[in-house]
Amino acid sequence: MSPDVPLLNDYKQDFFLKRLPQTILGGPRLRLGYWAAPYIYVNQIILFLVPWVLGGVGTLLYQVSILKDYYTAALSGGLMLVAALVIQFTSIRAKTKSVTVERIPTTDILAEEDEHEFTSCAGAETVRFLIPGKKYIANTFLHSVLAGLLCGLGTWYLLPSRITLLYGSAGGTAPLFILGWITLCIGEYSLIVNTPIETATFQTQDTYEITPLMRPLYIFFFVSVDLAHRLIKNTPALQHVNQILHILFVFLPFLWAFGTLPPPDALFLWAMEQVLEFGLGGSSMSTHLRLLIMFIISTGTAVTSYFIPSPVGAVLFMTGLGFLLSLNLSDISFAVRHSMTRNRAGTKAQTSSGASERCFPWKEILLHVTVLVLALLETSLLHHFAGFSQISKSSSQAIVGHIVLILFIVLWILREIQSIYILGIFRNPFYPKDVRTVAVFLGKQAKLLKVGVVRRILLTGLHSVSVSIGFTRAFRMVWQNTENALLETAIVSTVHSLISSTDVWWNRSLNTGIRLLLVGIMCDRLIQFIYKLQFAMTVLLASWMEKKQHRTTTTALCTLNIIFFPCVLVIIAFSTLLSSPLLPLFTLPVFLVGFPRPAQSWPGTVGTAACVCADTVYYDQMVPRLTASLQAAMAAGSFGLLLPGSHYLGRFQDRLIWIMILECGYTYCCINIKGLELQETSCHTAEARRVDELFESAFEQEYPRVCSLNEHFGNVLTPCTVLPVKLYSDARNVLTGIIDCHENLSSFKGDLIKVLVFTLIQYCSRRPKKQENFHKIESKEETSQIDLPPLKTSPHLKSPEDTDSFKSETFDDWSDDIFDDEPKVEKRKEGNNWLKDFPGAALPIPGSVDSERVADLPAGTTSAHSLYRAVLLGYPAVDRGKQESVAAVPLGKLGSSHSHLVSVPEEWRPSCLPRSKMEEMSSLFPEDWYQFVLSQLKCFHLEAMASTALEEIAKDKVLKDFYIHTVMTCYFGLLGMDNMVPTAGHIVRVYNGILPWSSALDWLVVKPELFQLALKAFRYTLKLMVDKASLGPIEDFKELKGYLEEYESDWYIGLVSEEKWKEAVLQEKPCLFALGYDPHMGVYTGRVLTLQEVLVQVGKLNAEAVRGQWANLSWELLYATNDDEERYSIQAHPLLLRNLTVQAAEPPLGYPIYSSKPLSVRRC
Repeated sequence: MSPDVPLLNDYKQDFFLKRLPQTILGGPRLRLGYWAAPYIYVNQIILFLVPWVLGGVGTLLYQVSILKDYYTAALSGGLMLVAALVIQFTSIRAKTKSVTVERIPTTDILAEEDEHEFTSCAGAETVRFLIPGKKYIANTFLHSVLAGLLCGLGTWYLLPSRITLLYGSAGGTAPLFILGWITLCIGEYSLIVNTPIETATFQTQDTYEITPLMRPLYIFFFVSVDLAHRLIKNTPALQHVNQILHILFVFLPFLWAFGTLPPPDALFLWAMEQVLEFGLGGSSMSTHLRLLIMFIISTGTAVTSYFIPSPVGAVLFMTGLGFLLSLNLSDISFAVRHSMTRNRAGTKAQTSSGASERCFPWKEILLHVTVLVLALLETSLLHHFAGFSQISKSSSQAIVGHIVLILFIVLWILREIQSIYILGIFRNPFYPKDVRTVAVFLGKQAKLLKVGVVRRILLTGLHSVSVSIGFTRAFRMVWQNTENALLETAIVSTVHSLISSTDVWWNRSLNTGIRLLLVGIMCDRLIQFIYKLQFAMTVLLASWMEKKQHRTTTTALCTLNIIFFPCVLVIIAFSTLLSSPLLPLFTLPVFLVGFPRPAQSWPGTVGTAACVCADTVYYDQMVPRLTASLQAAMAAGSFGLLLPGSHYLGRFQDRLIWIMILECGYTYCCINIKGLELQETSCHTAEARRVDELFESAFEQEYPRVCSLNEHFGNVLTPCTVLPVKLYSDARNVLTGIIDCHENLSSFKGDLIKVLVFTLIQYCSRRPKKQENFHKIESKEETSQIDLPPLKTSPHLKSPEDTDSFKSETFDDWSDDIFDDEPKVEKRKEGNNWLKDFPGAALPIPGSVDSERVADLPAGTTSAHSLYRAVLLGYPAVDRGKQESVAAVPLGKLGSSHSHLVSVPEEWRPSCLPRSKMEEMSSLFPEDWYQFVLSQLKCFHLEAMASTALEEIAKDKVLKDFYIHTVMTCYFGLLGMDNMVPTAGHIVRVYNGILPWSSALDWLVVKPELFQLALKAFRYTLKLMVDKASLGPIEDFKELKGYLEEYESDWYIGLVSEEKWKEAVLQEKPCLFALGYDPHMGVYTGRVLTLQEVLVQVGKLNAEAVRGQWANLSWELLYATNDDEERYSIQAHPLLLRNLTVQAAEPPLGYPIYSSKPLSVRRC
């Protein structure tokens, strides 16, 4: 697609231009897009200026010294409260009125949706348009009270004398007063009149009307600083802050319009994350509920430690709580509860108690208790001997600092050599060069894994060395994120060694805990700044260098970015300071500061929604295996430094796995795994091909130099490692030339009979035996016979739900014309299924004919206990005068006392075929194969009597006749009564469950188990034909039996759309096979899934690039409503992986086909 595709289509452009002024002004709709009476605009202006008028009254009374400043605030607030209540109750009254309006027809449906028709200046329709009102009565009163409070405090905040006093000059009073009141009016209008759609939208739906509180919230913050300055005088720092905020106050409308300031819910979650991570030493959490609970507990811990009088007690308390809070307590508590439940249930059986012991994490808990005791002991000893003495170059703390610095460098080296690139730039010379096969890779990786074990031991054994250096945050940090704690400690020690003077601010005013806190924040922001700068440069350079991304405006945008590059750096720095995403507008080099949000970027819990489809099952099977491989790789350090908010991309064949780190702690991390679509679109294919090229360059390409450079350094994806994972490899083959070969089709007929014999004998030998039925038959003295009508004989047909696609819509589908090789497989709706239940005694079915009753047949041909009735569902009429007699199936006693072990069920024995067909099919029956299969049976408990019993069963002619009639009836039901060589189209249709009509099929479909067995045998025969064509002919019966037994135990042969296919995948059947037809290419295809251990290539994504693109996606869909499937921002981008990133977003904005719940992965 051309890169000059419109960013917004014509309708969306008009819609956006109407919405943007409303957002800037806080709610007034001054650009409607259609004609409206002037009073609509006048009324909105009046409502907008009401707070200013009411506040102006109080301001005037204060300026003339009639009222004090606080009385002025109270008066303005009271007047605004009354006005807000009047406005709200006017809206409620207008909602109760109904007005009949004559509508003018229009052809513009999109314009008609937004148009309103007004009857008068104060009419109900006008009021409803101007003041939509609140959804909840409670919000009506709450927002009115807040409006009064806001107006009162705002009046106090913007008093001219106060502004003059604050700056010591009257020069800027007038601009600040006027622009400040405009800001205040914008906040009031959005609160009580009409709330605009905010550019900073976090939730897809504002269920509890939180959005109206956004702008007043920030105004209250500015006013609170001014109140603090009034109460706490003679504080220069607070005065400077108040002066800056008064100037910034007039720019609030622009910050709201650009979406820089977050909505209240996102602000609350973001603030808790930042305080928990940097102030309390914790980590981002996998769910918002866990975040809230952990924040409360961690805050309580810090407050409690403040009131502990003993320094040793405070240190021990912070050490113990820091360790406990860094564990995944929810998983441990779940395991304990599960163990207790199993113990209570296991009192009845010893096996249950044994399982309970295996499930209970005794070893893990014992390890944690041991580490905690050792840490507390060493902490107390270090505190006793080292204390909190002033740091000097010769002190013990300085010595420990140097040791920590050396250990950090060692750990960094051990971590970097575990991945393919060092620092993402230089190729690792120690990484295995040949990673195409699992066995070779595992052999070469063994040495690196030993290095990873050393790194793991160092990480789990270094906590108590650093534990005495910091305070609340430091005591938690050394457990929560040991590597970051080592880095911070090493930096503090290095800075102290360089700055030894006690007069320097760093040493004089800051204690060790504050130093570690500042270093931690600076390190985090520095890493963010580097990633954001790399992301911005990638967007800028790609828009210029990539031809497919070069738009007509690219030159102008690149020029502006170069000219105003300092401004771009300021935007990046401001975004870094707020820890908010850098938003590239429409993914163009137009950068904005997105609003701060949690690390997950989305409001809901991950893993609760996905666009489930037929391919989801492959990710369901893969995830448990992948999680186990991730555990080993993360423990070894192959994924680099694990931080919440990091993203990784895995690739194998057509599968793309998106991995996100949600939470990190001591020896564990929580992740979310998403699976992207397998049905690749053009954009998806282009980016997936680029991912393949990047991984091939890293893992499969040979380099002459030892430390070669990363050729794809500018890409947002940096290869890390490969993971051995046991999953399904997908192979698709063209079977044209095999299943349409006349020789193969001719042998298919004989093979089908053999497979039917094998399948039925195996089924009958394993089914539950009913001895009473056998003795009942054996006791009969006379042999009875049953003759059946030509077609169905059940008075009440029952059909399984699996047979809803078996019927061909018309008989013409089976005509042998020149297009017969193209299968006409159609999907039937359940409502059109001809096998649905219907009562035989009910009203007649239109087009059906009742056959003669069994009692009307000639005497001696039926049993006295048999009553049958046939219903012909609109099929060709049978000439009753010329109807051929039906073959009789002898139901005499079996020839052996053991024959009942493999006997055909009684309901399968009656036949429906004419005598001539019965005689013909007897000659086709493979008696030697039948004897061989019986001789191989293992259905006897005593081996001594097995051979004798099998010989007797093989000689039983009555049993053989049962099998002949059953097998051959199934054979004709599958291939038709003409016994011709089947065509390839016929094979595909029957494989898909669409069978030609015949009396044999009519008899077969009312026996669900037999029908499924026959269909399974047909599919086995097809697979056998493919294997014979690929591997060569079968030499003897033993080899044929081996093939069929392998199909039974290791294969599932069916349709991809079947539920049993999904069950087989989840049960990890070793192999699966499906037959298909590609109508576009006109070829028959085969799909084989093989469960095997393969190498999944994994790379690390630029987290800031992902956050920035997700921020743009949220803005573009939720604010600009640009949901065009061919929009520019979703097109393929070889460097940004734009299409894949959009797919991986949380629904409803993204569309991953699989998303796991938060998964806990142990890192040691």
